[in-house]
Formats: sequence, C-alpha cells, structure tokens
Amino acid sequence: MPVNIALRAIVLLCGVLFIVTGLRWLLAPAGVAPEFGLVLSSGVGLSSQIGDMSAFFLTLGVCILMGLTTQRTIWYYPPIILLSLTAIGRVLAWLLHDAALATDLIAPEVIVALILMIASRRLPAQG
Repeated sequence: MPVNIALRAIVLLCGVLFIVTGLRWLLAPAGVAPEFGLVLSSGVGLSSQIGDMSAFFLTLGVCILMGLTTQRTIWYYPPIILLSLTAIGRVLAWLLHDAALATDLIAPEVIVALILMIASRRLPAQG
C-alpha cells in the first residue's frame, strides 16, 4: 500500500533524526544545546545534560527503528510515552513554574507521537 510506504518513510526519518540528535548530544553538545533553549552547564550538570539528553534521543531512535525492522509495533509505545510525557511536562512547566511555553518544541513531540500511534495501528504487525 502506498500509504503504508509513505508512513514507513516518515517513521524512518523520525527514527534517524532522533539518533542523529542523540549522537550530537554525545559528540557536539555545544551545537545542539541551544536548539533546546539550553546553556551547557559544567561538572556534574554537564554530565547530566549530555547523559540524559543523549539517552532520551537515542532511546527514541532505537525504539522507532526496532519497530520498523522487527515489525513489532510494541516498540513504538516507549517513544509515544516519552514524547507525550515530555510535551505534558513542558505544559506543566509553563503552568506551574513560569517557564516559557515552548510550542516550537511541543508541536513536534505531539506530531511525532501521533505519527507513531498511527504507525502502531496501520503498519503490519508481527507476532
């Protein structure tokens, strides 16, 4: 089905972009941090930023690619949960802690979570 081919391509692109972002956090954090409104810390704070952010994005990418390669749609659920909770956390940060409402970051999180939800329903599932 052409729709499923397009959906697989979009899901693949999302997975690859998350992997690239995770690798950027590991290899060149100074270049990626400003994209998330972050200033790099130092010491343990820097370790936490690099470790947490790289793990977050690499987990997203690996799970998405596992879903595509194994055709086990259960692999899409961890990224759906992570992205959804991140978006909710950003809204709560705005409501409760006077953070800026980061709609430019929330929108992609919600859109990708919805894409993955659709993929979990439409793409062929194995076992």
